[in-house]
Amino acid sequence: MRSVLFASILGLVGAALLHIIIVLVLPQFTGRDAYTRVLGLLEMDSFFSLTSTPGPTGLSNDDPYLRTAVCSFSIADGPARFLASGSVPFWSLAVFDSSSNEVFSMNDHTAVNGRLDLVVATPIQLVELRKAPPEALAQSIMVEMKEEDGYAVLRAMAPLDSFEDQVRNFLAESSCEPFRR
Repeated sequence: MRSVLFASILGLVGAALLHIIIVLVLPQFTGRDAYTRVLGLLEMDSFFSLTSTPGPTGLSNDDPYLRTAVCSFSIADGPARFLASGSVPFWSLAVFDSSSNEVFSMNDHTAVNGRLDLVVATPIQLVELRKAPPEALAQSIMVEMKEEDGYAVLRAMAPLDSFEDQVRNFLAESSCEPFRR
């Protein structure tokens, strides 16, 4: 009986100590999520290429064969449109909400003609776009996002050094901007 009581008290003290440690350490992690780091890179609505050395936000491009660019956006005032084209061995785009939940992803094999043409909008904005679709969006992929803020990660592969300029130009010429009719 005594050992059960001792184990119970030890478990309660251990749990209380663990909770105190978590509460004290939690402020150290606040503001260090991916969305907050992307917001700290540059202005919204433009892709920012990551380098191999971590910047002030701690984001970096660690893969030796993939070049990465990120863009934060808001669809509060209207849809966001992502465009990119060019001849690279491989590219992929992932769209995340502000909680870093993946909303949509695609790559050059699932895109129309290998080109990136994506529109992200709220459910109400999508209904409006589908009522009277603009000609400019005839080939666009429409994606619904419930949250108004998010970020996109565009990656392009440079398997050899000879592809480096091609991939860097692809990322530099890609766009992430509000859609205007």
